[in-house]
Amino acid sequence: MNNFISKLKSFNELIMFQHSIFSLPFIFIAMVVSAKGWFGWKLFFLGLLAAITARNFAMGLNRYADIDIDAQNPRTKNRPSVDGRLSKSSIFIFTAINAVGFVIVAFFVNSLAFWMSFPILFVLGSYSYFKRFSELAHLVLGLSLGLAPIAGVVAVEADIPMWSIFLGIGVTFWVAGFDLLYSLQDIEFDKERGLFSIPSRYGAKVTLLIAMLFHIMAVLFWTLFVYSDDLGVFAYSAVIFSALMLAYEHRIVHKDFTKIDRAFFTVNGYLGIIFLILIIIDRSFV
Repeated sequence: MNNFISKLKSFNELIMFQHSIFSLPFIFIAMVVSAKGWFGWKLFFLGLLAAITARNFAMGLNRYADIDIDAQNPRTKNRPSVDGRLSKSSIFIFTAINAVGFVIVAFFVNSLAFWMSFPILFVLGSYSYFKRFSELAHLVLGLSLGLAPIAGVVAVEADIPMWSIFLGIGVTFWVAGFDLLYSLQDIEFDKERGLFSIPSRYGAKVTLLIAMLFHIMAVLFWTLFVYSDDLGVFAYSAVIFSALMLAYEHRIVHKDFTKIDRAFFTVNGYLGIIFLILIIIDRSFV
């Protein structure tokens, strides 16, 4: 039993389950807006399962593909995939089970969700290899989470309205922007290993500028999302709050790169949760 619990803790550390806080709120934002309120317990649990299995697949594959890189990086050398707590085969099996689980959950949502599950898995998996040959890896990671709200609206109405695309693009630029900031921690390591990242290729100043531009784009597309679906004052408040949080994030990172973890986890975590709460309030007045 102790060994089983230890394995569970190792897998939790491997996939960093607490980071689900970045994608989950935007799945439910899309579902709330699409349903104009509560969308039912069935879709809630199916949406939750889909989000968890999709993220487990993406993180598992990323850790599996990066074992050789993580072993050389002082920041990641103590991950369970590197230090022997989890074998390579167990990570592969974990990843495969979650891929199958995601497809099965999508099947029980609706037919469009089922057929979309395959290209979504392809996009989620491609990030693990993109950074080996292209600086666009940051945007691929952003797209991986940007698909979440589109998947959410598909679950409710088996369609892809324009507002959900605006919401998804906003999430894409938001995630790509904070991934750029997070990547500043590995700028020297990426240079030494010849890995493709914007910080290692163009330096910290250019990275900070691009991250800021990405976050401006995120706010613009979130504004388009609110406007295109004719949402109310609380939805606009969510966008304004997000803009202020992102400005604060950049202020933290510009002043001190050692505060990147604080900016990455705390600021972005609160952003998604409060965005969701304000959208729920906004829809309750429909």
